[in-house]
Amino acid sequence: MRRMLTRGTTSLRGPLTAVTLSTALCLTACSSESEPDSRDSAAAEKPSPSPKPKKEVPRPGDQSVELDWKGTPRSYKVHAPPGYTPDKRLPLVIAMHPYPGTGDYAAAITGLTAKADKENFLVVYPDGYNEGFNALICCGSEDDIGFLRTIIDRFTDTWNADPDRIYATGISNGGDMSFKAAVELHDIFAAIAPVSGGYIGSAMEDKTYVPESPVSVITFIGELDKYYDEFDAGIKAWEKRLRCKADSPEKAEKQTTRTTAQCSDGSSVVSYRLSEMTHQWPGGSNNDMAFTDTTVNATDLMWEFFRSHPKKRT
Repeated sequence: MRRMLTRGTTSLRGPLTAVTLSTALCLTACSSESEPDSRDSAAAEKPSPSPKPKKEVPRPGDQSVELDWKGTPRSYKVHAPPGYTPDKRLPLVIAMHPYPGTGDYAAAITGLTAKADKENFLVVYPDGYNEGFNALICCGSEDDIGFLRTIIDRFTDTWNADPDRIYATGISNGGDMSFKAAVELHDIFAAIAPVSGGYIGSAMEDKTYVPESPVSVITFIGELDKYYDEFDAGIKAWEKRLRCKADSPEKAEKQTTRTTAQCSDGSSVVSYRLSEMTHQWPGGSNNDMAFTDTTVNATDLMWEFFRSHPKKRT
């Protein structure tokens, strides 16, 4: 079983600079694993050859892809539904893990692979560099925005993914990365679905840090999450900056409220607040970050939202 770490509170600006599990707390909550042992001195003197990239072949099923991106080995997992052929355009969902984590971890908690098979869409699970994404407050300094753009370019060119139906989701660090992608890749993403992640850090201080074209949002946050106040303030700031008009909160499910807002640029914002949830994924699959004491299923709800929100071109 993985256990959850806690976000640090010393800074909400810039990437995490140095992490050792024995002395530092993560800025983003997630599961924890021991760091790998250091290489011995003999191995350090003789560097290993660069991994040979493994290119994906458009076909149904699962694939692991490796590539040398800007001199750094990067990887992602791909799932295409049964019956997929490149001659038919399908939606694409990018699902991002917490820190520390992997694409496999994101696949396990979200259940998006089974959802893709049922609803006929492509899903990609990127692996963050050193198990993290360079999001709004954490982790690292890699150009993950550029990495996401590269992945999406490959999928629109090679897999024939529908450029008007590209979406992002993620939990914790991956949720923060979804907001960053919405702003900095607003020309690509139609909608995002951050789970236990937020529009936080320095983004909260820069009123101009918003998408320049419509990107709709559905988000899920737990009122028992120690970062709830940050997430709540973040989504309210997002709505204010995009001049959104929010309806009164309504009861959606047991111990859950839903708020819907329509924004001046034509985008929508739907926020689910679960009173008994901590830093988790509502209705997640068998996983330590899954919140199962609810009838709310984030994966089902986000797909319904994505399906009804293709890209609005201005």
